[in-house]
Amino acid sequence: MPKILILEDDYKMGAELRQFFTNRNFTCDQVYDGLLFFKQIELEEYDLYILDVNVPGLNGLEVCKRVRQSNRAIPILMLTAYSAVDDKVTALEFGADDYLVKPFHLEELMARVNALLRRSAHSVIEETHIFQIEDLNINTADQKVTRSGKEIILTPKEYKLLELLASAQGRTVSKQTIASKVWDINFETGTNTIEVYINYLRNKVDKGFDRPLIQTRAGFGYYLK
Repeated sequence: MPKILILEDDYKMGAELRQFFTNRNFTCDQVYDGLLFFKQIELEEYDLYILDVNVPGLNGLEVCKRVRQSNRAIPILMLTAYSAVDDKVTALEFGADDYLVKPFHLEELMARVNALLRRSAHSVIEETHIFQIEDLNINTADQKVTRSGKEIILTPKEYKLLELLASAQGRTVSKQTIASKVWDINFETGTNTIEVYINYLRNKVDKGFDRPLIQTRAGFGYYLK
């Protein structure tokens, strides 16, 4: 059941929209100003946002812009009383996926919402990536790792290191690259942090299996065979 969050300060319109979506098997919540919007999304996860532009606290355009700074995937539909081309362009430049001018027909709104949800679902499927190395399976969608069907529990850093090695598709990954991508630091020759985490991975990924997958290329780095 899709969940929608509506930012709309018109109580009557908000109630009408909530009822409309509820009758079509959606879960629908409403907030009345932009500041409450961000408090609400800390409490609940949603599949789509509908944002009115002219609301108190923080207007819909600014809300859209801030959302896009941390979440590029969730569909956003803007509602506004303004029909000027410049207003539409601004909304799209701020990250909105679609734009609907008031007054509008509810069925048109429904069609646009369904289109955005279909597009979003398709994008999620496209972004799902599964790495398969021998009997090792890494699903980047849910960060789940299995080997020979047995789940391997990794810490966030261990997982990030393993995914980095897998994404190299057999090529050697240097310590400099690992330090930059996994720890966001410049490599220092005096630290053995990378070696320690490689050993952690070997104990979890290779130990107990006949064929070791994590390989060292002396003087260069590491790779998955």
